[in-house]
Amino acid sequence: MMLSLNSLQNVVHNPIIPYVGTISEKLEPGTLIVLRGHVPSDSDRFQVDLQCGSSVKPRADVAFHFNPRFRRANCIVCNTLKNEKWGREEISYDVPFKEGKPFEIVVMVLKDKFQVAVNGKHTLIYAHRISLEKIDTLGIYGKVVIHSDLRSSQASTLEWTEISEENVQKSGVSQFTLPFVARLNSSMGPGRTVVIKGEVNKNAKGFSVDLLSGKSKAIALHLNPRLNVKAFVRNSFLQESWGEEEREITCFPFSPGMYFEMIIYCDVREFKVAVNGVHSLEYRHRFKDLSHIDTLEINGDIHLLEVRSW
Repeated sequence: MMLSLNSLQNVVHNPIIPYVGTISEKLEPGTLIVLRGHVPSDSDRFQVDLQCGSSVKPRADVAFHFNPRFRRANCIVCNTLKNEKWGREEISYDVPFKEGKPFEIVVMVLKDKFQVAVNGKHTLIYAHRISLEKIDTLGIYGKVVIHSDLRSSQASTLEWTEISEENVQKSGVSQFTLPFVARLNSSMGPGRTVVIKGEVNKNAKGFSVDLLSGKSKAIALHLNPRLNVKAFVRNSFLQESWGEEEREITCFPFSPGMYFEMIIYCDVREFKVAVNGVHSLEYRHRFKDLSHIDTLEINGDIHLLEVRSW
């Protein structure tokens, strides 16, 4: 579901702050709320509130209060207002906002939490304290400029076919038990896509995703996010030996406890990998016989939720 200012009670372009608008569509897991704007150079703070109504007296409950502060302590404060009383503050000192610079905030609504990314980088997680059903209003306050393309969406699902369950479901074991091993519904080649959805364990050290040839056991693509050192390692295992690791990355996209959707796209010359809609890396093909890549293996410190390919 994409929530735009068209989805709020009135169509608003370049909304005047403070802004309060009714959300006409029900928030549900999978909804993305996207705000683009910039922080004025004289800003001391601003806030984005997902509210339960717009009452001022008594003040409406705030399910999710997202409040970057730039004076004194440079931090982001998150909280919930219930019955006009604030709960326990959750504070992050990893502040991605720069005064005078543009930003894109993406709030992903999940079943049990909100997950926030700023400028494509995972920023924080906030567990629900008020049920999603009660949220019907968006409030934006403080010194901030929001552009006219405020929007929200439900991540769309492309047509897909299931990964084969061959060698996966045995003795009634769930196909998402790790290590997960599955044969692709058709072998790899240009245009083929694999999507992996999961949650990183809270004490995770790392996990791995491998695309390999079931016949030769050669690993064409080894993706190995290592959370303990914040390295996203890529490699290939060919002729019974590992090649040279690739580690260069602009931004490490994983964090303990976060939900992720990893998309692996096979191009003619390389694999392209995106995490939560943000491009992360390319990996040039070292294993040239793409049609021999027919198996997917996943293991490590994650809770695997879904695997798709097309």
